[in-house]
Amino acid sequence: MDAEEVVIGMRVRYPRTGTSGRILKMEKRRGEIFAEIDTTHLFYRIDQLVPAEEAAKKAKIEREDKMEQLKREREFVSEKGFQEALLHADQSCEGGG
Repeated sequence: MDAEEVVIGMRVRYPRTGTSGRILKMEKRRGEIFAEIDTTHLFYRIDQLVPAEEAAKKAKIEREDKMEQLKREREFVSEKGFQEALLHADQSCEGGG
């Protein structure tokens, strides 16, 4: 995010660790602008933060993708060929080693 986009009280998320919270204050150190997050009271570079709403949208998309994958896997397991293969397996776990 840019410095112009950040305001005190804004909900943000630090994607590298998943830390989220509200911005308490901002400080300039070593030529970079940092924001203190209320949940950890640590400072994060503002260019590394994302708005919390944006993170929630991404999580929803990831959930939808996982649900679609689960649906495909369930269809595969329920197919006749897979069920027949299970019937012919003797469950002996012979690895030949």
